[in-house]
Amino acid sequence: MLSQHRQKLILDYLRTHHSAQVHQLGGILETSLSTVRRDLNEMEQAGSVRRVHGGAIILEDAEESSLQMRGAAYAEAKARIGCAAAALVENGETIIITGGTTTETMLPYLDSKENITVVTNALSIACKLVASPGISVIVLGGWLRHSESSLLGHLTVQALREIHAHKIFQGTFGIDAALGLTGAYVQEVDTDRQLIAAARQLVVLADCSKFNQTGPVRLAQVEAITTLVTDTQASPTQVAALRERGVAVILA
Repeated sequence: MLSQHRQKLILDYLRTHHSAQVHQLGGILETSLSTVRRDLNEMEQAGSVRRVHGGAIILEDAEESSLQMRGAAYAEAKARIGCAAAALVENGETIIITGGTTTETMLPYLDSKENITVVTNALSIACKLVASPGISVIVLGGWLRHSESSLLGHLTVQALREIHAHKIFQGTFGIDAALGLTGAYVQEVDTDRQLIAAARQLVVLADCSKFNQTGPVRLAQVEAITTLVTDTQASPTQVAALRERGVAVILA
């Protein structure tokens, strides 16, 4: 496993648990304690964590660092995924795009579409679509999760009751042929589930790294997934299993 991917997983764990011991991270990552210590030292130098006796804690600005790291990881694969996902959007459709570094890669390819409406709970998505006046944009209200620039909570859910979309383009923390979609942030679960429920079709965007991790909460069962757009490095076993369960898989 690449150090960049390990460090992303460490930050994702710390975002939920706020602190971790070296031996805990070693077990989660299935790597040596010396490797974990080296990763934590690098992350401390980068300003995303602070080392404490036997482990590390997350810093206030660590989640922003996590977002930057996620954007850099698998950038080329994510760009291909975004292009392939945008090709699924038909003229005249209303679509939901959730926040994330992979879903954002769709946006440059939407300008050629006609009469589409994008619904989003991600301020980063809305801000980028300001430069696309030909696309109608609906921004859902709610509580702002600063690190992800996303809007969550009961106000978001209330707004979603007025929305009916053709497709939702959803990023994910983890995907598994048996478990379906899983998330890492418990406070986000209800909003994510309501977003998925507001669309006829669920299109999941996930690079190959998402097959190697499982979050603590389930967002959707495999049967709810219409299409998965991933890259050619995705696990062949997982891809085959998903296809057997009725998911259309596009390898970008």
